[in-house]
Amino acid sequence: MIRLTKLQVRVVERIIATIPLALAVAVAAFVFMRMLPGDPVDIMMGEAAGVAQGEIEALRRQLGLDQPILVQLSNYLKGVFRGDLGYSIIRGRPVAEVIGEAIPATVELAVCAMVISVLVGVPLGTASALKQNTALDRATSAASFLGISMPPFWLGIVAILVLAMNLGWLPTSGRAPYGYEPRHITGLFILDSILTWDPEALAASLRHLVLPSLTLATGVTAVVVRITRSSMLDVMRADYITFARAKGVPERAVTVKHALRNAMIPTATLVGLEFGSLLGGNMIVETIFSWPGLGRVVVDAIFAQDYPVVQAAVMVYALTYVGMNLITDIVYTVLNPRMSI
Repeated sequence: MIRLTKLQVRVVERIIATIPLALAVAVAAFVFMRMLPGDPVDIMMGEAAGVAQGEIEALRRQLGLDQPILVQLSNYLKGVFRGDLGYSIIRGRPVAEVIGEAIPATVELAVCAMVISVLVGVPLGTASALKQNTALDRATSAASFLGISMPPFWLGIVAILVLAMNLGWLPTSGRAPYGYEPRHITGLFILDSILTWDPEALAASLRHLVLPSLTLATGVTAVVVRITRSSMLDVMRADYITFARAKGVPERAVTVKHALRNAMIPTATLVGLEFGSLLGGNMIVETIFSWPGLGRVVVDAIFAQDYPVVQAAVMVYALTYVGMNLITDIVYTVLNPRMSI
């Protein structure tokens, strides 16, 4: 008989708890999409002359849109429980296939943006706290406020105009130029380029990733800096930090081993939530940079009223947030074993 630890039991319970959440999200997405004005069949047919009403009705029957709403909802939920997300109305392909092709691009962009945010934000926030009220602290605070205040759509457009159009340093769109895509293994171009050892594809993929990832990372980095600075200031005033210094512990060990580890708990919360936001809320950035990720697929599906794609994407976003919250809670137990999920 397999015995689970307390942590494993809590993880299983949290995973089981996502089932009713996913069901509620599926129903909400279904209802709200049907509340939008317009009809996907009309969008597909357009205003082309010579289209008979019988052809329109036949297409509506073929897509199941002529059935009562409750019947459509019942059929949709039955498909979800079977793992069948249906077919894209506009693309004519399985929704799972459409989303599966788009997710790697979104994951790659979000991971790169988050790595930049953590590698830049945590050291800057820590240094700002250790050098409180100095020129470095004031400059870091000013830069973080500026980063928070700049909307991604504006920053992306400015980056394209300055770095791509005027200076010509970086490409403006896509993941890689035609003919430089790495051999498909995971769908993550950077990882695939490394696994197949294709330096040209790696260089091309990195150049295309710079602008969108920096655009996404700017605001998150600013928030990470502020949270890390605030947490470090609180921790550095704690009694156990004073006690460690009194024992003669080197200042570097006090900062890294004692202060930073505890200060990272609020930052871990922020990183988890922001990573979920990057995975589920980067539609504008993906559209600006023509990044073929899930966000751009959803935007196109919304305009085309492609019900199955939008409904499935909303469920993916919801489960992503739940998953990131669970991972964040597990990280808590690593940073502070006295805490439990």
